[in-house]
Amino acid sequence: MTTGVIPGGHNPEPRPTGERMPQQRHEPAGQGSPHVETRSRSSVITARAAASFEPVGRSVASARAFVRDTLQGWGFADVVDDAVVLTSELVTNAVVHAGTHADVLCLRADDGVRIEVADRYPEREVPLQGSAVNMGSPDREGGRGLQLCAALAARWGVEYTSTYKNVWFQLDLPERPVGTRAAGPSLPADLLPLADGRVRVAVVQIDRKGSITAWNEDAEEIFGHTSAEVTGKPLTDLAAWPHTPGTGTGVAEALQLSRWEGSYGIRGADGRVTPVYASHLRVRDTGGEPSTVCLLVRDHERAVLQTPLRLPASDGGGAQDGQSTDPFEVFIGSPAPDDLDGLLQRTVERARDMLDGDSAFLLLATDDETELEVRASTGLPSARQRFARVPVEAGPGRYGSARMPAVHDDLTAVPGAVPLLGGTGMRSVVTVPLKVEGRLTGSLGVAAESPGRYSNEEALRLQFAADRIALAVESARLGELERLRRGSLSFLVEASDLLAGTLDRDQTLALMAQMTVPTLATWCAVYTIADQASEPYLSYVLHEDEELIDGIKSLLAKVPPPDPVPTPGARVWTAPGEHAHQAALRSSMRSLGLTGGPARQVSSAIGPTLATASAVGGEIVVLPLVARNRVIGMLTLGKPTDEHFRQEILELAEDLSRRAALALDNARLYSERTAISQALQRSLLPPGTPHIEGVEVEVIYRAAGEGNEVGGDFYDVFPISDGTYGFAIGDVCGTGPNAAAVTGLARHALRLLAREGLSGPAVLERLNSAILDEGARSRFLTLLYGEMRPQADGSAEMKVVCAGHPLPLRLRQDGTVEAAAEPQPLLGVIEDLELYEQTVTLDPGDVLLCVTDGVTERREGTRMLGDDGLADVLTTCTGLTAGAVAARIMRAVERFASDAPSDDMAILAMRVPGLQND
Repeated sequence: MTTGVIPGGHNPEPRPTGERMPQQRHEPAGQGSPHVETRSRSSVITARAAASFEPVGRSVASARAFVRDTLQGWGFADVVDDAVVLTSELVTNAVVHAGTHADVLCLRADDGVRIEVADRYPEREVPLQGSAVNMGSPDREGGRGLQLCAALAARWGVEYTSTYKNVWFQLDLPERPVGTRAAGPSLPADLLPLADGRVRVAVVQIDRKGSITAWNEDAEEIFGHTSAEVTGKPLTDLAAWPHTPGTGTGVAEALQLSRWEGSYGIRGADGRVTPVYASHLRVRDTGGEPSTVCLLVRDHERAVLQTPLRLPASDGGGAQDGQSTDPFEVFIGSPAPDDLDGLLQRTVERARDMLDGDSAFLLLATDDETELEVRASTGLPSARQRFARVPVEAGPGRYGSARMPAVHDDLTAVPGAVPLLGGTGMRSVVTVPLKVEGRLTGSLGVAAESPGRYSNEEALRLQFAADRIALAVESARLGELERLRRGSLSFLVEASDLLAGTLDRDQTLALMAQMTVPTLATWCAVYTIADQASEPYLSYVLHEDEELIDGIKSLLAKVPPPDPVPTPGARVWTAPGEHAHQAALRSSMRSLGLTGGPARQVSSAIGPTLATASAVGGEIVVLPLVARNRVIGMLTLGKPTDEHFRQEILELAEDLSRRAALALDNARLYSERTAISQALQRSLLPPGTPHIEGVEVEVIYRAAGEGNEVGGDFYDVFPISDGTYGFAIGDVCGTGPNAAAVTGLARHALRLLAREGLSGPAVLERLNSAILDEGARSRFLTLLYGEMRPQADGSAEMKVVCAGHPLPLRLRQDGTVEAAAEPQPLLGVIEDLELYEQTVTLDPGDVLLCVTDGVTERREGTRMLGDDGLADVLTTCTGLTAGAVAARIMRAVERFASDAPSDDMAILAMRVPGLQND
C-alpha cells in the first residue's frame, strides 16, 4: 500500500493530467437529469489523502483503516462509519471481485468529504443514460456497493475511461448551529450526568517515544503524581490497559492513532488504579515533531469528554423509508477480526450509547458453557468485574437472562437477578444472549441507575445488535483461544526446560516465581513444607514492582499460611487482602488522629501500607505443590486491587505448579543426598594437618567429578609417638564412591597399625592382607608411606616405603632434584609381599614432594606432564615455603591442559626450614 497526504489546494484531480476526462457518468435513478453536474465544483478542497492497495484480501481491512484514520484525523468522526462501510464495499469489488489494484482518494472540504475508489477493470457494461438501473437482489453476496452509495451518500457517481472505472461518493457533515460541532437537547437537572463539585480534566502530553512531557495540576490532583515525578517516564508505566496480554490494541498503539477515545486506568501514587475516560489527539509542532495530547477525566465523568452519537443526516440520503442506519450495522467491520478485546469494548460502548444507558457489560461463555465470564464493561468498576464468572445454571433451571432476552424494571425488587450488578447502584437492566447456530456464546447487557428505563422494544433493538455481532465475537474468541493454547504450550515447554536445568532448591524457587510474574500474576509467594510434621514456611516472594516485595513479605509473615490441602486446582485465599485492608484502615485513622495517638509518628508509613494493600487487594489463589503423593508447598498468586484471574490462566498455573512441584522435590532429594554424601566423604578425610616442629607441611587435594570431596586418591599426616610422625599418600584404582571406600579402609588401617609400633614394611604388608580380604570389592592400591623424625641439628630423618607409587622427589637448596626412594610392588595384587624401607635425611632448605599419578599423567592431546616435567617445575621452587611449592605445582598442572582434570590429584610437600629462618 502506498499513501500520500497533501494539505491545502483547490480542486485537485486524482488522475494524471494526460488521461482523458471521463466519457460517461452514471447517475443513480431518481437523482435528476443526466445533464446535471452532481460533482460539486464550488467546495474548496482543503486536504487530500491517497492510497493504493494491492489485489489481495487483506487490502480491504487496510483500506478501511486508512479511511478511518484519515477522517478521524480531519475531525470528521460524524461520517467515519458511513465512509468506512462504503469504502469497504467498493474496495472489495475492486481487489476481490475485479482482481485489480484499488486507488482510494479522500478529499476534505468545509462541508464534508468526498471519497473516490478506482479500479483498473473498465470492461463492464456501460449503462445507458436515463435508463433505470437494476441494483439486483439485496440478498446477493456482492455487488451492493452502488446500493449502499445510494442509501448512505449525499451524492455519488460512476466515471469510466478506457483504463479505469472510478466510483465516488460525497458525505456531508450534519447541519448544526454555526460554531458547534455537536449539540444535545435541553434536559431537566435531575437527568444531567453526575460529576464532582469541581470537574478536573487532566491534560497530559506524550512525545513520539511515548514519554510524558507535560502534566498539569488537575493530573496531580487526580492521580497524586507530581509533574517532576512523571516527566520523562513512559505513559505505559502508569496506564493499566484493559486487555489480555498478547491480544488487542495496547496503549502504545493507541497513542499512534490520529484520534482515540476510550476507557482505561491510571495507577496513582498510592498504587490504586483510577478508571479514566480519555480523549487522545495526535498533533505536531511547527517543526514537524509529533506528539499526543491526552485529556483524562474520572470514568464516571466521561460525559465531559465523550463524543456524542452521530446524528442522522438531514437530507435523508443516508436512510430509506425514514429509518436510520443501526450503529451496529456499520460497526461490525471496524475492529480487526482477531482483536477480541477491542471488539468487545467497542460493543459494550456502542450498546450503552444506543440505549442511552449508564453502563453495559458483555460476558462470554466458557468452553463447557457452564459459566459466563465478564470480558468487557463500561460504566462499571471494570477492573473488579473483569474475568469474574457467573453460573449459567442457577438452581433447578437455566439462568434466564443468559438464554433468553430479559428486562428487569427494578433490581431492588428482585435481588440477585443479575449478580454482576450487585452493589453497583444500577436499577434497571436489559440483557440479551449472544448465540451462534443456536449455541450460547455470551450475554450482552445494558443497565441504568433509574428504574423502569427499558421495555421489550429496547430488548429487541439490543437483540438485533447482538445477532449482528455474535458471529464476529465467536470468530475472534476462537482465534484468541487458539493463540492462548499455543502460547500456553510454548510457556510450559520453556518452563519445563528451565526447571529441569537446575537441582538447586533456591534457584528452583526463584525460577518458579520469575516464570509466574508477570506472565500469570502480578505477584506470587511460595510456601514450602519440610516434612509432614512441619508448618508451611514462606520461602520466596516476588512482585513485578520490586519496591513492594518487602511490604508483601511483611504482610504475609503476619498472616497464618494457607492450609496445605492436596486437592488439585486453585482455591481463593482472602486472608492477606482482609489483613492488608485492616492495616491500611488503621494507618489512615492514626494519621488523622482518630485513635488518640500522634499522627506525625505514623504518617511516614501510610504510603507503603496503602501501596501494599493495593497490591494484594485483588483476587488471591493458592495452588498446592504436590510431588510423590505429598504436599511439599503452596504456590500463591495475586492480583492488584479489584482484579480477577481468567480461568485459562488458572489452568495454566495449575499445570505449572505440577511441574514446579516435581522440580522442587527433585532439588530437595538431590540436596539431601548431596549432604549425606558430603558428610560421609568428609569422614574419610583427615581431620587436619598436625603442626610439626621443624618441618613445614602443605597438602593440596582435588577429587575428580562434580560433588565429590573424596575419590581414589588420599593422603594423611598423623602423630605416631613423641617426635615421630607418619605420612602417607596413595592412589586406589578408579574414582568415585567405590574407590573412596577403599580409601577409608587404607587411611584408618595405616593409623591403627603405625601406632601399634610396627615398622613401615610391616604396616603395608598387613594393609595388603586387609585389602585382599575384601574379595570382589578389593582394588589394587599404590602407596607411599613414611615416618618422619625432626632432628636436633635442624634436619629431618625420613624412613620411606614406595609400594608402586610415583617416586617422591627431593629438592636440594642448590636446585638439584632427585628421586628419594626406589619403586616396590603395589598393594592388593599378591599375598606375599617383601617390602623394605629406605632412609632419607632432609637438610635445612630441602623439600620432599610426594604426588599421585593424577599430577604426572596430566595430558593435553598427546603430551603428558610426566616425571620429567614435574621435576622441571620443582627446580624452580628453590627457596619457597612448602605452601608456595605445593601451589606452584598445582598451577603448573592446571595450566598444562585446558580441560578439567579427569583424575583425582593429591600433592604433599614437606620442607625443612633453612637456618636463616630459624
